[in-house]
Amino acid sequence: MSATSWVASANAPDHNFPVQNLPYGVFRTPGHDARCGVAIGDLVLDLSALEQAGLLGAGGSEPVFGQPNINAFMALGSEAWARVRARLTDLLATAGDPALRDDTTLRGRALLPVDSVELLLPIAVAGYTDFYAGRQHALNLGTILRGADNALPPNWLHIPTGYNGRASTVVVSGTDIRRPLGQRKPPSATMPTFGPSQRLDIELELGAVVGQGSTMGQPITVAEADAMIFGFVLLNDWSARDIQAWEYQPLGPFQSKAFASTISPWVVTKAALDAFRVPTPPREQPLLPYLQEPGPMLFDIALEVAMQPQGAASSTTISRTNANTLYYSAAQQLAHHSVSGCRMDVGDLLGSGTISGPDKGQYGSLMELSWSGQQPLQLDGGQTRSFIEDGDTLTLRGWAQGDGYRVGFGECRGTILPAPVRPEWAQ
Repeated sequence: MSATSWVASANAPDHNFPVQNLPYGVFRTPGHDARCGVAIGDLVLDLSALEQAGLLGAGGSEPVFGQPNINAFMALGSEAWARVRARLTDLLATAGDPALRDDTTLRGRALLPVDSVELLLPIAVAGYTDFYAGRQHALNLGTILRGADNALPPNWLHIPTGYNGRASTVVVSGTDIRRPLGQRKPPSATMPTFGPSQRLDIELELGAVVGQGSTMGQPITVAEADAMIFGFVLLNDWSARDIQAWEYQPLGPFQSKAFASTISPWVVTKAALDAFRVPTPPREQPLLPYLQEPGPMLFDIALEVAMQPQGAASSTTISRTNANTLYYSAAQQLAHHSVSGCRMDVGDLLGSGTISGPDKGQYGSLMELSWSGQQPLQLDGGQTRSFIEDGDTLTLRGWAQGDGYRVGFGECRGTILPAPVRPEWAQ
């Protein structure tokens, strides 16, 4: 029998936020500053209120939960993470400490309906790196762009490839996204043109949140990297494929990826996901020793993408896949990131790269699902899509399914608005 909470809504077997989860986020209410909370059922538990009431201490010399991000808490380290998680579980479990449950005044102040709060970006993003760790996605994109014989670059089976993205444009779920402007050059054209992207896409990813930093000049092992990761978010790395095709050689993505990356508002802790660990797949080429793993480093997390055109009565689920299909784990990515001596910081965000399964219905981008526009998707309302149109809303969801409970991420959602208009740039 799974553990239950006295917060009744947390006990539904398909609810994202049972007592086994307790993901961290940041919220605000009218007239009050942003502060940290955890999700429990349909409620947000105000950690700052518990801290002030003396029911919760993270162990540092200063309070940490009255902050507009969870970075100060993460910086305290893994012992503090474990201590706070154990205390929160005790306060919220049916058979636990009744100090919160039986204090009507504190309960009314600290437990707030999620619909009554504004969820904010949960971390101050120190740096953002996007990897390319899904083999099926890399194979699909390579086949589309270079042909089946040259689909995987020669380094791909040996090294977690990635690029440094823009931390400044990482936004929280629910933030509207402007269609990006940029240069595009179709293969048939002799000169580039300028204007809104016509091949706007999503990338279904997991984002790893780094909770402990490293020292410049000091590489870390895969095991050390795993211990440094605080938790995970859903990540949509919006991509302008036509801008990308023109700019990415020889240095890689730039403006085609820099305009926006959306993350879910709740950081699901690694501790909550430990029960769902699975191994990475068999290696087609042996990895060098610094990338070899001491144990299972992936997670069995079901993922899906829904698309809803403006005015449509409902959304269409266009992809269902699983994070267990990744070829490289977040711990391997983090270890590789540091191996040159690159310093990692509290609040760094590492994108997994697009997560695609082996079948077409499991692909994690429209570039794959429509096969670069050659096979448009049929939506439930009768519309078709090759790429994203203005007014479309894309929603990512994910969860790990336990015995009678679900560790969920909630939603990672964004709606595309028309590109900004600058008449003086018209061609």
